[in-house]
Amino acid sequence: MTKLEAVIQPSTLDAVKQALLEMGIEGLTVLEARGHGRQKGRPELYRGREYSPGLLLPKIKLEIVLRDEVVDDVVKAIVSAAQTGKIGDGKIFLSHMDETVRIRNEERGSEAL
Repeated sequence: MTKLEAVIQPSTLDAVKQALLEMGIEGLTVLEARGHGRQKGRPELYRGREYSPGLLLPKIKLEIVLRDEVVDDVVKAIVSAAQTGKIGDGKIFLSHMDETVRIRNEERGSEAL
């Protein structure tokens, strides 16, 4: 199993969720976040206003645990739905998961997804 964490622009959340639903991915966690990446140190325009360096911009963080065989397709779907070509589109982080346990009935592994 693989845990996918994606940090994306809030404006792309609906498109990303739709792409995931079309792939049959139903379980995900969405968190509101604030942060910055490479744009730090340069004033950026956001909704018509210039922001100074170091400002934390609104972001969305998605967390999804996936079966290994679908990871590449899910990454491609997120990139396709979230990519605008501008600085701040986001990043995707992948990490291996050793175990998953469903609390309700104690199912384990990929069966618990």
